[in-house]
Amino acid sequence: MHFMQRTLAQPASCTGVGVHSGKKVNLTLKPAPINHGIQFQRTDLPDSPKISAHFNRVVDTSLATVIGSNGCIVSTIEHVMACFAGLSIDNALVELNDYEVPVMDGSAGPFTEMINNAGIVEQESPRQFFIIKKPIELQYDGKSVSIFPADTFRITCSIDFNHPLIKKQTYDFDLSDTIFESEISRARTFGFFHEFEQLQRFGLAKGGSLENVIVLDTNQIMNEDGLRYPDEFVRHKILDCLGDFSLLGMPILGHLVVNKSGHAFNHAFLEKFFDQKESWETSTILHFDNLSQHHSNSLAI
Repeated sequence: MHFMQRTLAQPASCTGVGVHSGKKVNLTLKPAPINHGIQFQRTDLPDSPKISAHFNRVVDTSLATVIGSNGCIVSTIEHVMACFAGLSIDNALVELNDYEVPVMDGSAGPFTEMINNAGIVEQESPRQFFIIKKPIELQYDGKSVSIFPADTFRITCSIDFNHPLIKKQTYDFDLSDTIFESEISRARTFGFFHEFEQLQRFGLAKGGSLENVIVLDTNQIMNEDGLRYPDEFVRHKILDCLGDFSLLGMPILGHLVVNKSGHAFNHAFLEKFFDQKESWETSTILHFDNLSQHHSNSLAI
């Protein structure tokens, strides 16, 4: 666990297509100062507006997580946000020259590689954590998201799809840079062929292909190379969760239990999280052995 704020050592760039827009996008991840947080900047628009990656900037969750401010939007931010959360990057500026983050190979693997190649530096200011004191739970129509007190950030995620190659899957892990990189970051987004066809009829998923999406037919995986992990589906859902919950704006010390959730339900949970201020506090932590005697700082949220 990292207790000091971190950023990139130098810029890192890539080019890819937006999975929904089909547009070619240039993206650059840049170092940022202490307490900057994660911000996205649209270099293609007048005055290059910036949007903070925060849950109160979310404007759409129907197909991906979209943030917006003053008429400017950035879409499909969840994979790069998961990468920042998984590698404990607190401060960065994400520049892009269109409205959708490139999908790359459908995972956070390419962003993870970019950041590792650029290097990560520790900054001279402690991280602020959300310390969970009492459970927070949201349940509806078979979906649920809950968080419980814990000394680490742990995620237990379960999915259940009526498909012979998915069915019920559960994955549980304590977040660390190395586990994120090896076990989670390369898990790709997935979809069903009949849904893919329908999306394309409506002018969506223009950039989607077997190069960046696991596509399932009624009883088979259509990608020639198959899966990267036997349970790649639930691992990708964890990737999405990491991206969505990073929009709290600070890392969490708690055990997150997610069942059959998606971007919209995750966002509904974030709203409930901020409504239940008595269930958490914000703190810096001086070192791991001192979690129970953490140094508390009240923040106005």
